[in-house]
Amino acid sequence: MAGLGLIGLNSLLDPRLFAADAPPLTASHGAVNPLHFAPKAKRVIFLYQAGGPSHLETFDYKPKLAQNNGQPMPDSLTKGQQVAQLQGKPLLCFAPQYGFRKFGKSGQEICELFPHIGAVADDICIVRSMWTEQINHDPAHTVMNTGNFIAGRPSMGSWVFYGLGAETQDLPGFVVLLSSGRGGQMQPIAQRQWSAGLLPSKYQGVKLNSIGDPVLYIQNPAGISQTLQGESVDAINRLNRAEFSALQDPEIQTRISQYEMAFRMQSSVPGLVDVSAEPKQVLEMYGARPGDGSFASNCLLARRLAERGVRFIQLYHRDWDHHGGLKANIALKAEEVDKPTAALITDLKQRGMLDDTLIIWGGEFGRTPMSQSGDGRDHHIKGFSFFLAGGGIKPGITYGSTDEFGYAAQENPVSVHDFHATMLYLLGIDHKRMTVKFQGLDVRLTGISGDVVKDILI
Repeated sequence: MAGLGLIGLNSLLDPRLFAADAPPLTASHGAVNPLHFAPKAKRVIFLYQAGGPSHLETFDYKPKLAQNNGQPMPDSLTKGQQVAQLQGKPLLCFAPQYGFRKFGKSGQEICELFPHIGAVADDICIVRSMWTEQINHDPAHTVMNTGNFIAGRPSMGSWVFYGLGAETQDLPGFVVLLSSGRGGQMQPIAQRQWSAGLLPSKYQGVKLNSIGDPVLYIQNPAGISQTLQGESVDAINRLNRAEFSALQDPEIQTRISQYEMAFRMQSSVPGLVDVSAEPKQVLEMYGARPGDGSFASNCLLARRLAERGVRFIQLYHRDWDHHGGLKANIALKAEEVDKPTAALITDLKQRGMLDDTLIIWGGEFGRTPMSQSGDGRDHHIKGFSFFLAGGGIKPGITYGSTDEFGYAAQENPVSVHDFHATMLYLLGIDHKRMTVKFQGLDVRLTGISGDVVKDILI
């Protein structure tokens, strides 16, 4: 009777234990343990195109916009709507500057500037119905990274690291890489975009430099051996543990773990970032040159980080802001990102890692279908495009759409909170249940909204 009573109690406390269709629960090293769902992905690589890439010259072809080039935008779409720097100016249709082609067996329409991404069209899911809330760069970055336009909330990488924990003890669980190139106004990216916010600071992202030493002071100064350095760290942490015993401040535990992590990184990081050891054909596939700090080299480094167990890897490529000279400048950006993006997908697939790695490509918002200064596009939040691959994403499909002018998400709109909820779901986390208490409230990445976009999942 006691045994049956215990079974009955357990079934009331957690009905999933006895549900016929419940997915197997998986252990986690993080705060969510066991995971809420069987995970499809173990890690995330976010290829973040900062500045707002134009969906109209990447993944969302609009022949109607081309037909109406130079004509006023329909008042029914634009009247009373928020625009950034076109307020009070004539809102004239600005045709797509390049043609689109159908790629792969799936026939996905992708701009002709991106033939390499087109070559992996059957591996990606294009979402054409993204929308967001903030129309200027910095708050839009904050919304995309933290789910909130108010600074100080944890970034999505920190939430993932907090929820799942680390797969490696020698590298941070959340790594950030920055690059820039030609053909656009470079966007500054504040370090708070990868902050842990109200979570313990050990969950914040660690930025690795793309040129020079990957981390400041990674090498010991002259006369300091690895043994002496280890003894110093041990002595400092004995003092920290004594302080924790007296004060019980959790940030002291973070300080201890970060000292230990920094010491281990002195051995693990130099070999990690030295991509010169990669085979020549791999370097050529990415278009990477060791030490050049390019997006291509960062994509290759992202694969190496993923192989070594880093949980969340975020690459910022920072000059997609095209208020003018769009046609010439976006061609330069495409040249920088097309080949390495496709190479990363192909490389992970060849190594058997794409199935459990979620790849995301997109920026903080899109660009207007209306012209700015006659040859550029303004910031746009009503509709833009992302693509996703691997990690439980249904390949070779296009999801959602904007209207015939590319102005607003129309069919199956996907908010930033929906995107975050879907990402967490693929990692085995219910976005409504991963919360932390802050000032009396249950704080979560998705705020008070967000639905998993199940139609794009395998």
